[in-house]
Amino acid sequence: MNVLHKTPALADAVLASLADIPFPSVDADRPAALLTRCPAAAVTPLSDAPDLAKVAGVGQVHVKDERGRMGLGSFKALGAAYVIARDAEEGNAKGRTYVTASAGNHGLSVAAGAQAFGARAVVYLADTVPEGFADRLRSFGADVVRHGAIYEEAMAGAAQAAKDNGWALLSDSSWPGYLDRPHTLMEGYLVLMQEAVAQMPAPPTHIFLQAGVGGLATACAAYARVAWGDAPRIVVVEPEVAPALYASVKAGSAQVTEGPESAMGRLDCKEPSLIALKGLARDADDFMLISEDEGAAGSAACADAGFPTTPSGGAGIAGLLVAGSALGLTTESRVLVILSEQAS
Repeated sequence: MNVLHKTPALADAVLASLADIPFPSVDADRPAALLTRCPAAAVTPLSDAPDLAKVAGVGQVHVKDERGRMGLGSFKALGAAYVIARDAEEGNAKGRTYVTASAGNHGLSVAAGAQAFGARAVVYLADTVPEGFADRLRSFGADVVRHGAIYEEAMAGAAQAAKDNGWALLSDSSWPGYLDRPHTLMEGYLVLMQEAVAQMPAPPTHIFLQAGVGGLATACAAYARVAWGDAPRIVVVEPEVAPALYASVKAGSAQVTEGPESAMGRLDCKEPSLIALKGLARDADDFMLISEDEGAAGSAACADAGFPTTPSGGAGIAGLLVAGSALGLTTESRVLVILSEQAS
């Protein structure tokens, strides 16, 4: 475990470097209203986890459980499908081809959204993504293209295909010149935190948020600040082999990182979303890196507590379990975590 405590100077440096990048949306009502029209939409549960609280040495752990979200198995159902639904409202989805790269569940959201609204989905996958996941994408009618050894190479292929064919690129990351769609996509993720705020019996003292490119973490952190102000200590958790946000905040500007493949594959992203980086530089308190062994221990603890998930889905919980007094946890702490995906 490594922890970077954000300072005002670090935050100011990142914010200055991203002056032309928008902050994340906090308008949860817009995606929530659109979701009410979806037959598969339903509020996901917030569960007490006394066994996890005991292992972590804290008073309470509240688990926002996204494993059943809209039948797709993860919070990502709230993202790309919401963008496509917004396009459909404007009459711009039917017959359109959406192309993306995916390290996991984002591709399912694109595929399901395209299928629901009469569009086509093309999903680029790196060679490391299991073929079983490719088959699941195909079951939603998506065309799958293998491209590159890592996620970033797959995304480069998807971006080139969008340019060559006039397709709509639908990434869950953002970079200069590509901001509008990911900004809308992250707005969809606000729904889960809006639900959690309504479900929590009292504001949390700590929130642990796992991050890949950072979309989930920044949406949750931004809405938590609107709801609870400065009270919760917000901790962003990444694999130590993919420290995109940690390294960027430490350096004061966006960084491209390098490292081996992580078993926390959905979080194995070497470059941050710029919108997410800007939001988290403002809203997060700490940035934590966990080892592969710590990630595996976190998912094992989740399974033992009755919340089976992947090392990616339980990475926030893994961070909680090793944080201890370094992040101000005590036996009185009340912690909110996100269980972001079902066990594979």
